[in-house]
Amino acid sequence: MTTIADFTVTTNRGAELALKEKLGTVLLVVNTASKCGFTYQYDGLEKLYQTYKDRGFEVLGFPCNQFGAQEPGNADEIEQFCKINFGVTFPLMAKIDVNGADASPLFDWMKSEKKGLMGTTAIKWNFTKFLIGRDGKVVKRYAPTDKPEAIAKDIEALL
Repeated sequence: MTTIADFTVTTNRGAELALKEKLGTVLLVVNTASKCGFTYQYDGLEKLYQTYKDRGFEVLGFPCNQFGAQEPGNADEIEQFCKINFGVTFPLMAKIDVNGADASPLFDWMKSEKKGLMGTTAIKWNFTKFLIGRDGKVVKRYAPTDKPEAIAKDIEALL
């Protein structure tokens, strides 16, 4: 059975991160963008991270430029934007694709585990969120319109 432990991703600094290191942690995996109508959600994501990080929770942000070219920056520009405008301290990964032939294998797996509205697998926009349990399995998928604070009760139930 596949879990998040079967994947390796790249951090925004270019280092490989084996997600097996995250087993035992509740994760919220999000495709992000700096120039999106939902970019304000960085604030809520950081608040979730600060509230629950000491209890075994982490947010992993994956910048993505596939939707309206809303993440045009490089790793340094994205990191600075997030820190300056939203105080982001949770880990940011390297920019990825979430749909199509070059989609991240992690996102392909998460999409197949928890389908979107009306059974679709494709990510429809920035700030789609996946909640991963301590066992590395996808628990729930959230739409871009689902605000981070609305996810708190689901995070608490897993902690």
